[in-house]
Amino acid sequence: MDGKKRQVRVLVVDDSAVVRQVLSSLLESDPDIRVIATASDPFVAAERIAEEIPDVITLDIEMPRMDGLTFLRRIMEQRPIPVVICSSLAAEGAHSTLEAMSAGAVDIITKPRIGTRQYLEESRVQICEVVKAAAQSKPRARATAHAVEPKLTADVILAPSQHSMAETTEKVIVVGASTGGTEALRELLEPLPENAPGIVIVQHMPELFTRSFAQRLNGLCAIEVKEAESNDTVLPGRALIAPGNHHMLLRRSGARYFVEIKDGPLVCRHRPSVDVLFRSAARYAGRNAVGVILTGMGDDGARGMLEMKQAGSYNIAQDEASSVVYGMPKEALRLGGVDKVLSLEQIPSALLPFRA
Repeated sequence: MDGKKRQVRVLVVDDSAVVRQVLSSLLESDPDIRVIATASDPFVAAERIAEEIPDVITLDIEMPRMDGLTFLRRIMEQRPIPVVICSSLAAEGAHSTLEAMSAGAVDIITKPRIGTRQYLEESRVQICEVVKAAAQSKPRARATAHAVEPKLTADVILAPSQHSMAETTEKVIVVGASTGGTEALRELLEPLPENAPGIVIVQHMPELFTRSFAQRLNGLCAIEVKEAESNDTVLPGRALIAPGNHHMLLRRSGARYFVEIKDGPLVCRHRPSVDVLFRSAARYAGRNAVGVILTGMGDDGARGMLEMKQAGSYNIAQDEASSVVYGMPKEALRLGGVDKVLSLEQIPSALLPFRA
């Protein structure tokens, strides 16, 4: 062994030759990633897998001869390989994409398209991070992230504060999640009763998919779940999910908590960022907040959770055994921002004592 870090090997499956070319180029701009093959449909993909098993597959949903969802289910049954869904931004396709997440896909990326230089660079950073996170997901071997650029902190959205709001009887739960988080959030929210505390959530997910994701959860849960809009009130029995490609902050006016949706640069290479939400909770909720950090790669949310703890919040981290990727909870624990480590199954009941 020469000590050289092993690259994440990727198979790109998409019926568009242009998408295959652009996505391959974006992925291979990261020295930690190597595209070992491309395929125009699942039948060709199966041949490529027989030749060399990839660490990660990027998979389109709508393809000729066999749709991506059927192919995904066959992969999960026969030889589980981390799969990242590569989908267009068409809202009508979001339902199938969320079905794919339920069937075992670990994350979603949006198909790269021509845009401004800043847009392409942000897309490159996010796509590469998602693929590397997928390679870390169980039961795959860990792949170390490559620092493609300095990570911005929550300072670019909200300055840190030395003061937080006084404690009241009404608690607010703030949740952050990334890789594996779509199913983790379902398991977290589904058992909660209608009088659960108000919940504000950042899940790393592309633009437009968060609305369909919220609608899906709303149909499964006793509480109301919706994609957040600026000035939405945080209420008992309601969960607000940050819209993709926008930061979300918790605010307070008198006794009323509400959310603000903001544009801005990537924070910890994400938009929305968990650190931004958690910092706002530290400032505007303090001892009234309960923080929850779930499965995900990297450290987004770790510093914000520490700030919450320093402001008097009570914080819970998902344990390693139940996490798809034990990155974000591990970093929050390492920094000292966590009060309790629980399995995903244990977290919903741990939140119920915080009802008013």
